Amino acid sequence: MASIKERKDKDGKTRYYVQIRLKGYDPQCGSFARVTDAKKWIQETEVAIREGRHFKTTEAKKHTLAKMIDRYIENVLPTKRNCIQRQGTQLLWWRQEIGCRLLSDVTPSLIAEKRDKLLKETTVRGGLRSSSTVVRYLAALSHVFTIAVKEWGWLEDSPMRKVTKPREPRGRVRFLSEDERASLLAACKSSFNPFLYISVVLALSTGMRQAELMNLRWSDVDLRNGRVVLQETKNGERRAIPIAGLALQLLKELDSKRNIATNLLFPGKNPRKPIDLRFSWEKVLAETGIKDFRWHDLRHTAASYLAMNKASLAEIAEILGHKTLSMVKRYAHLSESHTAGVVASMNERIFG
Repeated sequence: MASIKERKDKDGKTRYYVQIRLKGYDPQCGSFARVTDAKKWIQETEVAIREGRHFKTTEAKKHTLAKMIDRYIENVLPTKRNCIQRQGTQLLWWRQEIGCRLLSDVTPSLIAEKRDKLLKETTVRGGLRSSSTVVRYLAALSHVFTIAVKEWGWLEDSPMRKVTKPREPRGRVRFLSEDERASLLAACKSSFNPFLYISVVLALSTGMRQAELMNLRWSDVDLRNGRVVLQETKNGERRAIPIAGLALQLLKELDSKRNIATNLLFPGKNPRKPIDLRFSWEKVLAETGIKDFRWHDLRHTAASYLAMNKASLAEIAEILGHKTLSMVKRYAHLSESHTAGVVASMNERIFG
C-alpha cells in the first residue's frame, strides 16, 4: 500500500512525499517535485519489491560511514591481531575523508575519487603512496562493507564491488648475492644486539616473516625434532617449519641461556614484548653498504635459495605458508634448470 502527501517546502514549492508499505518488507520513502514522478516511482518500486529486485535502503540511511567503521574497529579489528595497527590507520583515513556520509550516499564514484586522492597524496615521509599501498586501503574498507552487508544488514550490497583497484607492480624479488650474504652475516654477528644474528639466520633458513619470528615462544620450539610451530600466521593457520644446521645449533645455544622470566625467544626491555631490531638492522645495512634491501627481502632470499636448490613451487609455497602458488611464481625463473631437467627426463623416457 502506498500513500502520497502534498506539502510545501520553505521556498513555497510543492513537494510530494511518498511512503510504500508492503507486508514483510521495510517501508520505503521518497520525495518528488511532480506527482507523476511520485506515482511512477511507486509503481516501479512495488513491482521491484515483489520480484525481489529492490535494494532496501532504510538501514543505509540510518548509519554513517563513520559509525560503520567505529563498530568494525571495536568488534572486528581486534580479532585480526597482525593487522590492528596498519588497518586501523587505513580505516581512520577513510573515516576522516568521508565518515560524515550516510551509507546510502557512499557511491562507487565517491570511493574512486578518494582512491585517486590516495594515489596523489603526499605521505608523512614526503613521498607518494604506491599502488600496492592504495590497494591495501581499499581492501581494508572493502572488508568493513562486507561485514556490514553480511552480518549487520546495513546494506544490500557493497559499493566496493564496482571500484577498480590500481594495477599493482610485479612482485619484488630482491635476494642476497653470495658476497652480500657473507658480509651481512658477519656484520650481524658483530652487532651489539645479541638477537640480530640468530634472527637473520632463522629468517634466511626458514623464510619466516618478521612478525612470525619476533613472536616465537619457547613453547612453539621443538629442539629434539628440529622444528618450530607458528601459532599465529598471516593466513590464520598454524604452520610447522623444520629447523636444521646452523639455525638449530644457534637455537640450542640460545635455549641454554634464555631469560626464564619470559616465554619469548627474543624479548625486549619489557620481557612481555618482542625486541625491536630496527635500529641494529639499519646499522648493519649501512656498515655493509647493501642497498635496496629490507627485512622482508630475507624471506625473498630464502625462497630464492630454495628455488635455486631445486625446490618445487609447491614445496616453496608450503614452507613459506602460502595457500596458492600465485605468490611464489615470481621465483619460477630461478628454478628453470630444475624444470628443464624434468622436461628432458620426460622426453627421454617417452622418445628414448
